Amino acid sequence: MVHGGAGRDGAEQGGAAERWARDVRTLRVIGAGAMGRGIAQLAAAGGVTVELADVRPEAVRDAVEHVSGMFDRLVAKGRMTAADAAAAKERLRPVGEPLTPLGECDLVVEAVREDMDTKRELFAALEKACPPKTVLATNTSSLPVTAIGAALADPSRLAGLHFFNPVPLMRLVEVIPGARTAGWIPDALAALVRRLGHEPVRAPDAPGFLVNHAGRGLVTEALQILAEGAAEPVDVDRIARDVLGLKMGPCELLDLTGMDVSHPVMESVWTGFYTEPRLRPSRVGRARLEAGLLGRKTGEGFYAYPDGGAKREPAEITPPADAERRPVWIHEDAAGGGGPGARETLGALLAAADVEVESGDGPSDRAVVLVTPYGEPGGAVAVREGLPPERTLSVDPLGGFFTRLTLGVHPAVDRAAGRSAVAALAATGRPVSVVRDGPAPVAQRLLASVVNVACGIAEQGLARPADIDTAVRLGLGYPRGPLEWGDHVGAETVLDILEGLSLGTGDPRYRPSTWLTERAGLGLPLTETGTRPADLLS
Repeated sequence: MVHGGAGRDGAEQGGAAERWARDVRTLRVIGAGAMGRGIAQLAAAGGVTVELADVRPEAVRDAVEHVSGMFDRLVAKGRMTAADAAAAKERLRPVGEPLTPLGECDLVVEAVREDMDTKRELFAALEKACPPKTVLATNTSSLPVTAIGAALADPSRLAGLHFFNPVPLMRLVEVIPGARTAGWIPDALAALVRRLGHEPVRAPDAPGFLVNHAGRGLVTEALQILAEGAAEPVDVDRIARDVLGLKMGPCELLDLTGMDVSHPVMESVWTGFYTEPRLRPSRVGRARLEAGLLGRKTGEGFYAYPDGGAKREPAEITPPADAERRPVWIHEDAAGGGGPGARETLGALLAAADVEVESGDGPSDRAVVLVTPYGEPGGAVAVREGLPPERTLSVDPLGGFFTRLTLGVHPAVDRAAGRSAVAALAATGRPVSVVRDGPAPVAQRLLASVVNVACGIAEQGLARPADIDTAVRLGLGYPRGPLEWGDHVGAETVLDILEGLSLGTGDPRYRPSTWLTERAGLGLPLTETGTRPADLLS
């Protein structure tokens, strides 16, 4: 085993890490539950001999049978040859007790229950039982690696290696060095992860590590929107899926994971960062947790799940049958609105649906007025621009009007004019969500929060921009990494949304990250670290 010292340069240390990863022959997985089984399957398929251990002998037997069955399924689906499956099965070795002699073991991965005392006790025993060459890794999803390692005489041997469930399908692995972890170990573990066909990212030993920290941007803002009564859960989800391109909306995601799991994580990350407002949980989550509205596991959450089946989702809205057909006039404000092109794009969409679109400098007395603001209430645009508030509604320009159309309604809107607006938008064939007008439309709020939380992570130096984006894409299934997403939309646009939210609410939750404000002002991508003081001295 080669240990990299403090004086070793990066290239030499990197070479030692690659050699260690290449030479790993035996890995012991302690804990034969769902995570342990997945790690064992991945490693055995990748050519590593896996020793499966658990304090319950029957769990080890069940795990070997399960993993062997998974290899058989892969053969049946044509994703693995029979010879490769047979070889992988041969590499599975049930050893029973966790401390069964570990003489040939290169790496131990712990996957026992999420309890600090349990993990500390196990690693203290492993340190005495393992030869000096053995690297120790914890698959903890939330407990500080440094705190776990504090029980060791030599904490330099321990690092976090956080796999995601189901392990064979979720390609992301967070590699988490503790404060005392030897410098070469994170690179070595990352190289091993790549050898096994997965994608490593270096994550900080901070609350939520990387994925759970970055994921707070979406769900906490969704719950904030619900707490304000700005939109219904189904509308938040549909907007998130159709406008932002997410595979699942935040409310259905919370139903899937379970509020009994998600809300404590939100509180843990928030308190771990000393009540940082951007990460603040919601009273909505706490209330639903206390009410037992946990989601799929209880049959009811934000949605109902009859007989444990698929969620029952309300039908899309239909245009009011008695809505009066009125002409539409679209306002364009390059400074605070949809920007150049919004009026033309939305106007062409409506005109193609046989909706009369006025082209004058101002609306007629009968026209419904549509504004397309970024980070500003539609009602405020009406007052600022001298437009009739009772006939003015907002349409979110984010996404270019290509999928779902989101109509914002403020309290002064005349009901007949509003119904005409709904009918006009529905005539385009796009699905329409009708929500309350607010400091920013729903999709803008969700996106700005996702980007701002990620910028905060980068600003604190908790992770590299590329690792933040990779972690979120692979770990959370977003269509883009949050920093890439911010660059795609435009850092200036994201900043406008956040500043509008901050001004409109007075809530420090929307305080723009310095990473965002600096790069928006300097014209730098959010994905680039840029020049640091140390760069001038090296």
